[in-house]
Amino acid sequence: MKHILITLALLAGCLVASAQSKIVTESIQSKLLGCEQKYNVYLPGGYDAGKAYPVIYLLHGLYGDYSNWVSIGRMKDVADELIASGELVPAVIIMPNAGDNDVHNYQNGYFNVVDWPYEDFFFQEFLPAAEKKYNCGGSKGKRAIMGLSMGGGGSIVYAQRHPDLFSSAYGMSAWLDNRHREVRGSNRPTSKLTITDESVREHSALDFVDNASPETIGQLKTVEWFLDCGDDDSLMPLSVDLHLKMKKAGLHSELRVRDGGHTWEYWHTALRTSLPFASRNFSKHPTL
Repeated sequence: MKHILITLALLAGCLVASAQSKIVTESIQSKLLGCEQKYNVYLPGGYDAGKAYPVIYLLHGLYGDYSNWVSIGRMKDVADELIASGELVPAVIIMPNAGDNDVHNYQNGYFNVVDWPYEDFFFQEFLPAAEKKYNCGGSKGKRAIMGLSMGGGGSIVYAQRHPDLFSSAYGMSAWLDNRHREVRGSNRPTSKLTITDESVREHSALDFVDNASPETIGQLKTVEWFLDCGDDDSLMPLSVDLHLKMKKAGLHSELRVRDGGHTWEYWHTALRTSLPFASRNFSKHPTL
């Protein structure tokens, strides 16, 4: 009897272990970037490679990398809790790399610039490879994008430029433009930060709405938009301005201005709103 109980206990332990979520670190060799890019993947508890999952792309900010959302933002804990409560459907969450904390010598950013065609890499190499490997995404109705600061701006602009690919976009403390030099480049002539700085201005999310044709506005209406920024954040006016522009254009945009600044405390708590938001909107395009 004792042996039977021990065996049952071991089996129960194995079942619990197999049901736990995990973070996997992967890498992809990019021909477009000419280098290897690492990325993290959150796999929900009970992940089954034979089952299709929706996917959420979670982008990091300037001075960061693919590991930040796990090591600092504690996204795994939040995702686990939200799935357990039913607020988030079991989903694969992919955290790509688009930078380094050495912003002067390493190119950062989600847009195409000289010697760094990152947007091409993301859509032509990274997204197809990651979704095939983890049997996730595959259509607009099963794909969402979100991020913080530089990644928040990247998320919004990616969804603007590729509205056929995302059901929702969520920008946390989003760096949406640089017309007033919200983030400044460097006086160093060789600094990569200046290139990143200029690329955000050139890919302004605000200008995109201002210049959008009626046809483009119609496409943007198929995406659900959410802007979330702290009241002590210097980037907050950008979120407010974009929200007002989108509402005037007839787009469904939500705006939250909460107490807080440009901090990991703020972004950690934002996950409790952003992940359920993505989950709710997966069902709005079930056949796409």
